[in-house]
Amino acid sequence: MTHQIVRLNPPTLPDAASIGYSQISVFEAGRLAFISGQVALAADGSPVPEDLAEQARIVAQNARAALDAINAGPENIVMARAYVTDLTPERLEAMMPPMLDFFEGAQPSLTGIGVAALAAPEFQIELEMTVQIPAKS
Repeated sequence: MTHQIVRLNPPTLPDAASIGYSQISVFEAGRLAFISGQVALAADGSPVPEDLAEQARIVAQNARAALDAINAGPENIVMARAYVTDLTPERLEAMMPPMLDFFEGAQPSLTGIGVAALAAPEFQIELEMTVQIPAKS
């Protein structure tokens, strides 16, 4: 049996749907995967780019690979947290397009968190996810 994630944006809260996420995600019973924070380390070992938007693109690729490993898609993300160094409105604007492309319109609950540093000094963004594992077909 497939369990559906219900996305809510009640009128008593700001309209998160208009910018690509949901205020509330409701999921009933089922298996969950907790995916570690994905950073801009490419599988081929290429250097971490200095550009935040390019890092966000690699983070999205890594997050997609993690979802693929459990046969899930963006529609199965219950909660995502994006940690960004030196978070400002301009940096948020730079990192959101690759994230929204990755979400493919699924609009999971999303929290953006400004941090002083991540695991290595070159990392500017990290994305962790709680994901509904789809029922086996």
